[in-house]
Amino acid sequence: MKKYFGTDGIRRIANTELTPELVYKVAKAGAYALSKHTDKTPTILIGRDTRLSGTLIESAMTAGFLSYGANVKQLGVIPTPGVAYLTKRLKADASVVISASHNTYDFNGVKYFSNKGMKIPDEIEEEIEEVMESGKLDELTALSDKIGIAEDRRDLIEEYVFFFRKIFEENLENFDKENFVVGLDVANGATYKVAEQVFEKLGIKIQIINNTPNGTNINDNCGSTHLESLKELVIKQHLNLGIAYDGDGDRCLAIDENGNEVDGDMLLAIFASYLKEKGKLKKDTVVATVMSNLGLKKFAQNNSINFEATKVGDRYVLEKMLKEGYNLGGEQSGHIILLDYNPTGDGILTSLMLIQIMLEKNLKLSELCKVIKKYPQVLLNVKVKNDKKPNYQTDEEIQKEIKKLQEEFQDNGRVLVRASGTEPIIRVMLEGENQKDIEEKAQKLANLIKIKLN
Repeated sequence: MKKYFGTDGIRRIANTELTPELVYKVAKAGAYALSKHTDKTPTILIGRDTRLSGTLIESAMTAGFLSYGANVKQLGVIPTPGVAYLTKRLKADASVVISASHNTYDFNGVKYFSNKGMKIPDEIEEEIEEVMESGKLDELTALSDKIGIAEDRRDLIEEYVFFFRKIFEENLENFDKENFVVGLDVANGATYKVAEQVFEKLGIKIQIINNTPNGTNINDNCGSTHLESLKELVIKQHLNLGIAYDGDGDRCLAIDENGNEVDGDMLLAIFASYLKEKGKLKKDTVVATVMSNLGLKKFAQNNSINFEATKVGDRYVLEKMLKEGYNLGGEQSGHIILLDYNPTGDGILTSLMLIQIMLEKNLKLSELCKVIKKYPQVLLNVKVKNDKKPNYQTDEEIQKEIKKLQEEFQDNGRVLVRASGTEPIIRVMLEGENQKDIEEKAQKLANLIKIKLN
């Protein structure tokens, strides 16, 4: 079991748990593990979101890389998928995103990407941890003229803007956008500048909110985890739709013209239908996780689309897509991977694809959503003692209750219990045909877990 890395990199309270000393070690060990097969001086990109602690972590990360002998390009504030794209575009040896995604500002994190612009697999994370714990770090110190150099390359965000223009500009020019207006919530996060630039270049009118980051307001009652202000904007201003990103810009959720939420499962269904119709859905398959709504699986069955489920985490969705040759996958949280364009979830890309479909088909978002019927779902987060997180799998009473519920649901519902990879939380998810029924059953199971694991 890994000591530092969770399901999405390392994520902790900045400066007390995610200390500069720890970050320095992670950088040195990471530079070694990710570039040991290169015969040239490695180049590593660093991007970050708008958190107050971002420059602190960036400085420690940079010092670790330079000390190893790697050169660093500091990209400044840029969405996670922007870093992934530029890693491939510039043929860098690796990259790092400093972000805690949708978490509050006091958290921060470190996510590594390989030279292919993809999150590194578990094995490399384990290797980085082994190096950190082995006492080898002093041996990885560059001397004299081998010390690395850092340079400010915030100008490279223009390359990321151009990436979207290449994909969408020609198509979007053909549609009437005169009365089409999008509400955009950028979560006071990494997309706060670039999203506005992209939409302006593509001629899409927007009303933007939560685009004044101050270091502590990232995800604060805004973005994809808090959709209330976006719903209000869409309804009051009679907008065509609303788009919300998370703090690091790899997720996208939407609001239809009536103020209804459109989650990642619904987006996957819309995209799968569109791509299949165009003959562009590879192997007629959509990949999601075990957390996806049962309605997505039923949608796939009803539309002759194969449905593949992985364990939770966009990296596992991507692994499945790469292994089997699929090009569409994602998570209910709005982390959508359109592999023909970028090997990671990209909120801006997802939103532009959705807008293109709406304009091309001349349909409202609520009409597009009719392709999928979602099952009522309840998700409860149960706080438990961190060292007791794994015990839900072996506790007889908890397992007996889970089995009993699964037998009651049969094919018209399901129970899923799993430990969070980043927090001291057990997630309890129930789906079924009756909202009140599953709420009561989920609460009963959550209460049992809380008693047993605290």
